[in-house]
Amino acid sequence: MPTVADKRRTFHALHERGCFLIPNPWDIGGAVYLQSLGFKALATTSSGMAWSLGHADGEVPLAVMLDHLTAMVAATDLPVNADFLDGYAVEPAGVAVNVARCVATGVAGLSIEDSTRDTPTLEFQLAVDRIRAARSAIDAAGGDTLLVARSEVFLQNHPRPLEEAIRRLVAFAEAGADCLYAPGASTREDIAAIVAAVAPKPVNVLARNLGDLGMRDLAALGVRRVSVGGLLARMAWSGFQRAARELAEAGTFTAFSDAAPGAALDALFTSRGRRP
Repeated sequence: MPTVADKRRTFHALHERGCFLIPNPWDIGGAVYLQSLGFKALATTSSGMAWSLGHADGEVPLAVMLDHLTAMVAATDLPVNADFLDGYAVEPAGVAVNVARCVATGVAGLSIEDSTRDTPTLEFQLAVDRIRAARSAIDAAGGDTLLVARSEVFLQNHPRPLEEAIRRLVAFAEAGADCLYAPGASTREDIAAIVAAVAPKPVNVLARNLGDLGMRDLAALGVRRVSVGGLLARMAWSGFQRAARELAEAGTFTAFSDAAPGAALDALFTSRGRRP
């Protein structure tokens, strides 16, 4: 099984060329299954994990999140990128402390957002200083954990989202971010503008509301990686809710015709249990 250092080297190499898909499982079973499909890396999803525990996104306590990240890293041979929300702090010093704790879980990368539950868009200089603090914490821990800086302005109904996202992402890159991410950017024009603005640093795109854009199109635009955020979790909830509503409202069972075979799931996880 690869070491943490091995996973981090692999993760950095993925960001040097090409375009790869990084799906977001929210539990160990999902991570194991996605590895079996041949994906090269995984990213956690704060929303998917929160919903599985009966929380809203952003409500999971730090200690619980760190335990979750530790378990996800141990569950797979693949590099894992942590959805680390706002770093569980507002001030840069607090972000630095918590990023160090996140790095200690063994993640290959982690993302820090420029918003909190109480403040949809943090003041520009504070947001930059938080990325700089995260960079310093990673460097103090050895420097091999990849830092993803996220600007949430597209998701926060900013009046000029592209202009503000570029302003922030360029500053984040200068503050030491390794990869830049503005979830919600979804048109060819916006994505291409972001890629050009932060080049040669890699850009992550969220696979939401992309219309007919596929992986080949995104690669042609210069995107380095594509994640799905909470979408896989939402798909799982969609199937669960559909079947549960049929039970409650109709007392029938037709939704279960699409259920995954139990024997196949047992075979997948039994094989995992025999890993050295």
